[in-house]
Amino acid sequence: MRVLHIYKDYYPVPGGIENNIRQLAVGLRRLGVETQVLVTNTQRHTVHELIDDVPVVKTGRLFNLSSAPLSLSFYAYLWHLEASVDIAHLHMPYPPAELGQLLLGRSRRFVATYHSDIVRQRVLGALYRPFLWQTLRRAHLIAVSNPTYIQDSPFLRAHAQKCRVVHFGIDLARFARSAEAEARAAAWRARFGHRPLVLFVGRLRHYKGVHVLLAALARLPAEVQALIAGSGPLEARLRAQAQAYGVADRAHFLGTLDDEEVAALYHAADVFVLPSTNRAETFGIVQLEAMACGKPVICTELGTGTSYVNQHGITGLVIPPNDPDALAAAVQHLLANPELRAAMGAAGQQRVVREFSSDAMCRQMLAFYQEALA
Repeated sequence: MRVLHIYKDYYPVPGGIENNIRQLAVGLRRLGVETQVLVTNTQRHTVHELIDDVPVVKTGRLFNLSSAPLSLSFYAYLWHLEASVDIAHLHMPYPPAELGQLLLGRSRRFVATYHSDIVRQRVLGALYRPFLWQTLRRAHLIAVSNPTYIQDSPFLRAHAQKCRVVHFGIDLARFARSAEAEARAAAWRARFGHRPLVLFVGRLRHYKGVHVLLAALARLPAEVQALIAGSGPLEARLRAQAQAYGVADRAHFLGTLDDEEVAALYHAADVFVLPSTNRAETFGIVQLEAMACGKPVICTELGTGTSYVNQHGITGLVIPPNDPDALAAAVQHLLANPELRAAMGAAGQQRVVREFSSDAMCRQMLAFYQEALA
Protein backbone atom coordinates (compact mmCIF):
# COMPACT_ATOMS: atom_id res chain seq x y z
CA MET A 1 0.00 0.00 0.00
CA ARG A 2 1.36 3.43 -0.99
CA VAL A 3 0.12 6.56 0.83
CA LEU A 4 0.89 10.23 0.23
CA HIS A 5 0.33 12.61 3.17
CA ILE A 6 -0.47 16.18 2.08
CA TYR A 7 -0.34 19.32 4.24
CA LYS A 8 1.37 22.70 4.48
CA ASP A 9 4.18 21.95 6.98
CA TYR A 10 6.16 19.01 8.35
CA TYR A 11 8.87 18.30 10.89
CA PRO A 12 10.87 20.14 12.19
CA VAL A 13 8.15 22.81 12.01
CA PRO A 14 6.40 22.52 15.42
CA GLY A 15 2.67 21.93 15.72
CA GLY A 16 0.06 19.33 16.58
CA ILE A 17 -0.90 18.51 12.99
CA GLU A 18 2.72 18.42 11.87
CA ASN A 19 3.60 16.00 14.65
CA ASN A 20 0.54 13.86 13.95
CA ILE A 21 1.54 13.47 10.30
CA ARG A 22 5.09 12.57 11.29
CA GLN A 23 3.90 9.87 13.69
CA LEU A 24 1.59 8.42 11.06
CA ALA A 25 4.20 8.48 8.31
CA VAL A 26 6.81 6.78 10.49
CA GLY A 27 4.49 4.38 12.33
CA LEU A 28 2.65 3.20 9.23
CA ARG A 29 5.96 2.60 7.48
CA ARG A 30 6.79 0.13 10.26
CA LEU A 31 3.50 -1.62 9.48
CA GLY A 32 4.49 -2.09 5.85
CA VAL A 33 2.83 0.99 4.34
CA GLU A 34 4.97 2.89 1.83
CA THR A 35 4.44 6.46 3.09
CA GLN A 36 5.66 9.76 1.69
CA VAL A 37 4.89 13.40 2.45
CA LEU A 38 4.19 16.49 0.33
CA VAL A 39 4.27 19.90 2.04
CA THR A 40 5.62 23.39 1.42
CA ASN A 41 9.03 24.62 2.46
CA THR A 42 9.58 27.54 4.80
CA GLN A 43 11.96 28.91 2.13
CA ARG A 44 11.47 29.80 -1.55
CA HIS A 45 13.25 26.73 -2.92
CA THR A 46 12.14 23.08 -3.16
CA VAL A 47 13.96 20.38 -1.22
CA HIS A 48 13.77 16.59 -1.13
CA GLU A 49 14.54 15.07 2.27
CA LEU A 50 14.56 11.67 3.92
CA ILE A 51 13.29 12.16 7.48
CA ASP A 52 13.04 9.05 9.69
CA ASP A 53 13.24 6.98 6.45
CA VAL A 54 10.17 8.81 5.07
CA PRO A 55 10.63 10.62 1.70
CA VAL A 56 9.49 14.24 2.09
CA VAL A 57 9.09 16.86 -0.65
CA LYS A 58 8.97 20.47 0.55
CA THR A 59 8.09 22.77 -2.32
CA GLY A 60 9.29 26.37 -2.56
CA ARG A 61 6.96 28.81 -0.80
CA LEU A 62 6.01 32.06 -2.54
CA PHE A 63 4.14 33.81 0.27
CA ASN A 64 1.53 33.28 2.99
CA LEU A 65 -2.13 34.18 2.60
CA SER A 66 -3.38 34.37 6.17
CA SER A 67 -1.89 31.15 7.61
CA ALA A 68 -1.93 29.28 4.28
CA PRO A 69 1.42 29.16 2.44
CA LEU A 70 1.17 29.26 -1.35
CA SER A 71 3.49 27.33 -3.66
CA LEU A 72 3.01 26.89 -7.41
CA SER A 73 5.37 23.93 -7.61
CA PHE A 74 3.26 22.21 -4.93
CA TYR A 75 0.61 21.54 -7.60
CA ALA A 76 3.08 20.05 -10.05
CA TYR A 77 4.32 17.64 -7.38
CA LEU A 78 0.75 16.83 -6.33
CA TRP A 79 -0.10 15.81 -9.90
CA HIS A 80 3.10 13.80 -10.27
CA LEU A 81 3.08 12.00 -6.90
CA GLU A 82 -0.60 11.08 -6.87
CA ALA A 83 -0.17 9.10 -10.06
CA SER A 84 1.85 6.47 -8.19
CA VAL A 85 -0.02 6.10 -4.86
CA ASP A 86 -3.02 4.10 -3.71
CA ILE A 87 -4.23 6.71 -1.25
CA ALA A 88 -3.85 10.48 -1.10
CA HIS A 89 -4.30 11.51 2.53
CA LEU A 90 -5.06 15.21 2.92
CA HIS A 91 -4.83 16.86 6.33
CA MET A 92 -7.41 19.64 6.65
CA PRO A 93 -7.72 22.55 6.82
CA TYR A 94 -5.24 23.66 4.19
CA PRO A 95 -7.26 25.40 1.43
CA PRO A 96 -4.54 25.48 -1.28
CA ALA A 97 -4.12 21.69 -1.07
CA GLU A 98 -7.87 21.15 -1.07
CA LEU A 99 -8.16 23.19 -4.24
CA GLY A 100 -5.30 21.16 -5.73
CA GLN A 101 -7.02 17.92 -4.80
CA LEU A 102 -10.25 19.02 -6.47
CA LEU A 103 -8.48 20.02 -9.68
CA LEU A 104 -5.57 17.59 -9.91
CA GLY A 105 -6.17 14.67 -7.55
CA ARG A 106 -5.85 11.28 -9.27
CA SER A 107 -4.88 8.69 -6.66
CA ARG A 108 -6.93 5.47 -6.43
CA ARG A 109 -8.56 6.69 -3.23
CA PHE A 110 -8.73 10.08 -1.54
CA VAL A 111 -9.16 10.34 2.26
CA ALA A 112 -8.87 13.21 4.70
CA THR A 113 -8.17 13.81 8.35
CA TYR A 114 -10.37 16.70 9.43
CA HIS A 115 -8.40 18.43 12.17
CA SER A 116 -10.58 21.51 12.72
CA ASP A 117 -12.99 24.02 11.28
CA ILE A 118 -11.63 27.40 10.24
CA VAL A 119 -13.03 29.57 13.01
CA ARG A 120 -11.59 33.07 13.00
CA GLN A 121 -11.13 34.15 9.35
CA ARG A 122 -14.70 35.10 8.44
CA VAL A 123 -14.09 36.57 4.99
CA LEU A 124 -11.60 33.94 3.89
CA GLY A 125 -13.75 31.30 5.56
CA ALA A 126 -16.74 32.31 3.45
CA LEU A 127 -14.66 32.13 0.27
CA TYR A 128 -13.22 28.78 1.31
CA ARG A 129 -16.51 27.13 2.29
CA PRO A 130 -17.55 25.93 -1.21
CA PHE A 131 -14.15 24.24 -1.68
CA LEU A 132 -14.46 22.65 1.76
CA TRP A 133 -17.88 21.19 0.94
CA GLN A 134 -16.65 19.81 -2.36
CA THR A 135 -13.52 18.32 -0.80
CA LEU A 136 -15.49 16.53 1.92
CA ARG A 137 -17.99 15.33 -0.68
CA ARG A 138 -15.22 13.87 -2.82
CA ALA A 139 -13.38 12.12 0.04
CA HIS A 140 -14.04 8.38 0.27
CA LEU A 141 -13.60 8.44 4.07
CA ILE A 142 -12.91 11.15 6.68
CA ALA A 143 -10.86 10.52 9.83
CA VAL A 144 -11.83 12.54 12.93
CA SER A 145 -10.01 12.50 16.26
CA ASN A 146 -13.07 12.04 18.45
CA PRO A 147 -16.82 11.34 18.14
CA THR A 148 -17.87 14.63 19.75
CA TYR A 149 -16.45 16.68 16.90
CA ILE A 150 -18.36 14.77 14.23
CA GLN A 151 -21.58 16.16 15.68
CA ASP A 152 -20.16 19.54 16.70
CA SER A 153 -18.80 20.57 13.30
CA PRO A 154 -21.54 21.61 10.85
CA PHE A 155 -19.34 20.42 8.00
CA LEU A 156 -18.76 16.96 9.46
CA ARG A 157 -22.38 16.44 10.50
CA ALA A 158 -23.40 16.49 6.85
CA HIS A 159 -20.91 13.69 6.09
CA ALA A 160 -21.20 11.73 9.32
CA GLN A 161 -21.86 8.48 7.46
CA LYS A 162 -18.33 8.41 6.08
CA CYS A 163 -16.56 9.77 9.18
CA ARG A 164 -14.49 7.34 11.23
CA VAL A 165 -12.96 8.01 14.65
CA VAL A 166 -9.18 7.59 14.60
CA HIS A 167 -7.73 8.79 17.90
CA PHE A 168 -4.65 10.95 17.81
CA GLY A 169 -1.81 9.21 19.61
CA ILE A 170 1.54 9.97 21.17
CA ASP A 171 4.86 8.18 21.49
CA LEU A 172 4.63 6.84 25.05
CA ALA A 173 8.36 6.13 25.21
CA ARG A 174 9.10 9.85 24.91
CA PHE A 175 7.27 10.53 28.20
CA ALA A 176 8.34 7.48 30.19
CA ARG A 177 10.02 8.03 33.53
CA SER A 178 13.76 7.54 33.53
CA ALA A 179 16.74 8.64 35.58
CA GLU A 180 17.58 11.28 32.98
CA ALA A 181 13.98 12.58 32.85
CA GLU A 182 13.85 12.75 36.65
CA ALA A 183 17.13 14.64 36.80
CA ARG A 184 15.91 17.17 34.21
CA ALA A 185 12.61 17.56 36.08
CA ALA A 186 14.43 18.11 39.37
CA ALA A 187 16.52 20.81 37.70
CA TRP A 188 13.38 22.63 36.55
CA ARG A 189 11.83 22.43 40.03
CA ALA A 190 15.01 23.75 41.59
CA ARG A 191 15.19 26.57 39.06
CA PHE A 192 11.83 27.87 40.32
CA GLY A 193 12.55 27.36 44.00
CA HIS A 194 10.43 24.22 44.39
CA ARG A 195 7.29 26.35 44.23
CA PRO A 196 3.96 25.07 42.81
CA LEU A 197 4.27 24.84 39.01
CA VAL A 198 1.38 25.26 36.56
CA LEU A 199 2.37 24.33 33.01
CA PHE A 200 1.11 25.34 29.57
CA VAL A 201 2.65 23.89 26.40
CA GLY A 202 1.71 25.09 22.92
CA ARG A 203 1.91 27.77 20.27
CA LEU A 204 1.03 31.27 21.47
CA ARG A 205 -2.00 31.71 19.24
CA HIS A 206 -5.28 33.55 19.67
CA TYR A 207 -7.33 30.54 20.76
CA LYS A 208 -4.92 28.99 23.27
CA GLY A 209 -6.12 31.17 26.15
CA VAL A 210 -2.74 32.05 27.64
CA HIS A 211 -4.16 35.50 28.44
CA VAL A 212 -6.76 33.74 30.61
CA LEU A 213 -3.97 31.86 32.39
CA LEU A 214 -2.20 35.14 33.13
CA ALA A 215 -5.38 36.66 34.54
CA ALA A 216 -5.92 33.54 36.67
CA LEU A 217 -2.33 33.70 37.91
CA ALA A 218 -3.03 37.15 39.32
CA ARG A 219 -5.78 35.55 41.43
CA LEU A 220 -3.55 32.77 42.78
CA PRO A 221 -1.16 32.84 45.75
CA ALA A 222 2.16 34.56 45.12
CA GLU A 223 4.18 31.34 45.27
CA VAL A 224 2.39 29.77 42.27
CA GLN A 225 4.51 29.90 39.10
CA ALA A 226 3.19 29.60 35.51
CA LEU A 227 5.54 27.97 33.00
CA ILE A 228 4.67 28.78 29.38
CA ALA A 229 6.54 26.54 26.94
CA GLY A 230 6.18 27.63 23.33
CA SER A 231 6.43 30.63 21.08
CA GLY A 232 4.14 32.35 18.62
CA PRO A 233 2.79 35.60 17.23
CA LEU A 234 1.19 36.73 20.50
CA GLU A 235 4.25 36.47 22.70
CA ALA A 236 5.00 40.20 22.92
CA ARG A 237 1.36 41.01 23.72
CA LEU A 238 1.21 38.28 26.36
CA ARG A 239 4.38 39.51 28.02
CA ALA A 240 2.85 42.97 28.19
CA GLN A 241 -0.32 41.52 29.71
CA ALA A 242 1.73 39.68 32.34
CA GLN A 243 3.34 43.00 33.22
CA ALA A 244 -0.06 44.71 33.42
CA TYR A 245 -1.45 41.98 35.70
CA GLY A 246 1.57 42.25 37.96
CA VAL A 247 2.66 38.66 37.40
CA ALA A 248 5.65 39.16 35.09
CA ASP A 249 7.92 37.67 37.77
CA ARG A 250 5.72 34.55 38.01
CA ALA A 251 4.82 34.00 34.35
CA HIS A 252 7.86 32.42 32.75
CA PHE A 253 7.95 32.43 28.94
CA LEU A 254 10.35 29.60 28.12
CA GLY A 255 10.18 29.72 24.32
CA THR A 256 10.41 26.66 22.08
CA LEU A 257 12.18 23.78 23.82
CA ASP A 258 13.42 20.45 22.55
CA ASP A 259 11.45 17.26 23.16
CA GLU A 260 13.53 16.16 26.16
CA GLU A 261 13.06 19.44 27.99
CA VAL A 262 9.33 19.53 27.29
CA ALA A 263 8.97 16.01 28.70
CA ALA A 264 10.98 17.08 31.75
CA LEU A 265 8.64 20.05 32.25
CA TYR A 266 5.62 17.75 32.26
CA HIS A 267 7.26 15.63 34.95
CA ALA A 268 8.24 18.73 36.94
CA ALA A 269 4.81 20.40 36.89
CA ASP A 270 2.10 19.96 39.49
CA VAL A 271 -0.81 20.81 37.17
CA PHE A 272 -1.18 21.11 33.39
CA VAL A 273 -3.59 23.64 31.88
CA LEU A 274 -5.08 24.04 28.41
CA PRO A 275 -7.27 27.17 28.76
CA SER A 276 -8.34 27.36 25.10
CA THR A 277 -11.07 29.85 24.29
CA ASN A 278 -12.85 28.74 21.13
CA ARG A 279 -13.62 25.86 18.75
CA ALA A 280 -10.29 26.14 16.95
CA GLU A 281 -9.09 23.79 19.71
CA THR A 282 -10.58 20.45 18.75
CA PHE A 283 -8.58 17.91 20.76
CA GLY A 284 -5.45 19.08 22.58
CA ILE A 285 -2.68 16.53 22.04
CA VAL A 286 -0.69 18.26 24.79
CA GLN A 287 -3.31 16.95 27.20
CA LEU A 288 -2.30 13.42 26.25
CA GLU A 289 1.36 14.28 26.81
CA ALA A 290 0.66 15.62 30.31
CA MET A 291 -1.53 12.62 31.12
CA ALA A 292 1.21 10.24 29.92
CA CYS A 293 3.45 11.86 32.55
CA GLY A 294 0.86 11.28 35.26
CA LYS A 295 -0.30 14.88 35.59
CA PRO A 296 -3.86 16.11 36.19
CA VAL A 297 -5.22 18.35 33.44
CA ILE A 298 -7.43 21.43 33.49
CA CYS A 299 -9.10 22.19 30.16
CA THR A 300 -12.08 24.17 28.93
CA GLU A 301 -15.43 22.92 27.64
CA LEU A 302 -15.61 23.97 23.99
CA GLY A 303 -18.05 21.38 22.68
CA THR A 304 -15.28 19.89 20.53
CA GLY A 305 -13.01 17.14 21.84
CA THR A 306 -11.07 18.71 24.72
CA SER A 307 -13.37 17.23 27.35
CA TYR A 308 -13.44 13.91 25.49
CA VAL A 309 -9.70 13.62 26.11
CA ASN A 310 -9.69 15.03 29.64
CA GLN A 311 -12.60 13.51 31.57
CA HIS A 312 -13.98 15.80 34.24
CA GLY A 313 -13.49 14.45 37.74
CA ILE A 314 -11.51 11.48 36.48
CA THR A 315 -8.35 12.65 34.71
CA GLY A 316 -8.70 16.32 35.62
CA LEU A 317 -11.15 19.21 35.67
CA VAL A 318 -13.16 20.83 32.86
CA ILE A 319 -14.12 24.50 33.28
CA PRO A 320 -15.88 27.17 31.18
CA PRO A 321 -13.70 29.04 28.66
CA ASN A 322 -12.65 32.66 29.11
CA ASP A 323 -13.16 32.46 32.88
CA PRO A 324 -10.04 33.40 34.91
CA ASP A 325 -11.91 32.92 38.21
CA ALA A 326 -12.89 29.35 37.30
CA LEU A 327 -9.35 28.57 36.14
CA ALA A 328 -7.81 29.99 39.32
CA ALA A 329 -10.27 28.04 41.48
CA ALA A 330 -9.54 24.80 39.63
CA VAL A 331 -5.77 25.26 39.95
CA GLN A 332 -6.08 26.11 43.64
CA HIS A 333 -8.29 23.06 44.25
CA LEU A 334 -5.76 20.69 42.68
CA LEU A 335 -2.75 22.30 44.34
CA ALA A 336 -4.45 21.99 47.73
CA ASN A 337 -5.21 18.28 47.22
CA PRO A 338 -2.08 16.25 46.39
CA GLU A 339 -3.90 12.92 46.74
CA LEU A 340 -6.51 14.03 44.20
CA ARG A 341 -3.73 15.16 41.84
CA ALA A 342 -2.07 11.77 42.12
CA ALA A 343 -5.33 9.87 41.53
CA MET A 344 -6.26 11.95 38.49
CA GLY A 345 -2.73 11.69 37.12
CA ALA A 346 -2.79 7.90 37.44
CA ALA A 347 -6.21 7.69 35.76
CA GLY A 348 -5.02 9.88 32.91
CA GLN A 349 -1.90 7.81 32.41
CA GLN A 350 -3.96 4.62 32.22
CA ARG A 351 -6.31 6.24 29.69
CA VAL A 352 -3.47 7.29 27.40
CA VAL A 353 -1.81 3.88 27.50
CA ARG A 354 -5.12 2.16 26.79
CA GLU A 355 -6.49 4.38 24.01
CA PHE A 356 -4.11 7.06 22.77
CA SER A 357 -0.73 5.52 21.98
CA SER A 358 0.96 6.14 18.65
CA ASP A 359 0.85 2.41 17.93
CA ALA A 360 -2.92 2.30 18.48
CA MET A 361 -3.39 5.31 16.21
CA CYS A 362 -1.38 3.73 13.40
CA ARG A 363 -3.29 0.44 13.64
CA GLN A 364 -6.59 2.35 13.50
CA MET A 365 -5.36 4.33 10.50
CA LEU A 366 -4.27 1.18 8.68
CA ALA A 367 -7.77 -0.26 9.13
CA PHE A 368 -9.16 3.08 7.89
CA TYR A 369 -7.04 2.82 4.72
CA GLN A 370 -8.07 -0.79 4.16
CA GLU A 371 -11.72 0.19 4.39
CA ALA A 372 -11.19 3.04 1.90
CA LEU A 373 -9.51 0.71 -0.58
CA ALA A 374 -12.26 -1.88 -0.17
